[in-house]
Amino acid sequence: MKAAAHKDDLAIQSMRKYQALIAISVVLLDRFTKWLVIRYIPVGDEISIIPGLFQLSHWENTGAAFSMFADSSSPWRTTGLIAFSVIAGVVVCFLLWKQGPAMNSTTFSLCLILGGALGNLWDRATKATVTDFLDLYIGEHHWPPFNVADSAIVVGAIILMATILFPSRRQRTAQ
Repeated sequence: MKAAAHKDDLAIQSMRKYQALIAISVVLLDRFTKWLVIRYIPVGDEISIIPGLFQLSHWENTGAAFSMFADSSSPWRTTGLIAFSVIAGVVVCFLLWKQGPAMNSTTFSLCLILGGALGNLWDRATKATVTDFLDLYIGEHHWPPFNVADSAIVVGAIILMATILFPSRRQRTAQ
């Protein structure tokens, strides 16, 4: 009986390691790509990759996702955004803990969201801005620049919404 319980504990630890690995991988990829941009692209410069559609650029975003609140002159803006990121990270960790050690679309999406939140929190906590560099546009229509962390958060949120809105047969029968 103890051997079976020990085996279950090892399986749980193993799956938790995979969850942590996903979040850490997002943070490391985000840090590496931001380092490359900071090192090789001066702030405000742009490098066309697909003319009329995609370019790499270098912007230091003082606001939230997609430059929301960037124009705010409140002395509490950065502190508020850091506090929000920390609270969001705690909530996501709680949700991951509650999901258990399983690796499914819900835990995968939460790991992406956590990694993205931590990646942007790192920037904001160390320099009060977030480096954005992925720049999509079609002619005059321009999407605000973003980064790998933002992408992980959005992809994670889309997967999570799809999982909630369109549960698998196994999830429907379990309810």
